[in-house]
Formats: sequence, structure tokens, C-alpha cells
Amino acid sequence: MMIPDTSQPRLARGCRFSSENMLLVPEGVLRLKGTGAEILKLCDGTRTVAGIVAIMRDQYDGSVKSDVEDFLQKLKERGVVEW
Repeated sequence: MMIPDTSQPRLARGCRFSSENMLLVPEGVLRLKGTGAEILKLCDGTRTVAGIVAIMRDQYDGSVKSDVEDFLQKLKERGVVEW
């Protein structure tokens, strides 16, 4: 499923960041690595998916749109993000 560029992802209710890139979720804890942590930190409910992709593209000099969308879709399926 394609995520609309205008979607504004945010952490779902009951999910929050802890220290050392740990994400506390109702079912337990997820340890985020590398770009995953960076993407999720940008999901504040005000930035759009297109804005997050632009920030990540600037940092990593490449085509990251499908990677960002795939990551967000997987987290949505797990109930970690919503838009």
C-alpha cells in the first residue's frame, strides 16, 4: 500500500522513545538502529511523509523514498505509528 506524501506520521498512543534508541510500545520494547531511529524521530505529527523523505534524502544523498515508506508501513502494521 502506498502511503500518501501528505500523511503526517506520529507515534501511536502508548508508544514513546526512551534512551539509546529504544522505543517503548505496549507489547514491549523495540531497539531501533541507524536510519530507522532517525526516521521515527521525524514522525512528530507535523512533518509529512514527503518532508521526512526530503530530510533523509539530504542526509543520505540518494533515493530513499521507498525505504522510508516501507519502514513506516511496517511500523503502522505493528501499531507503532499512525497518520
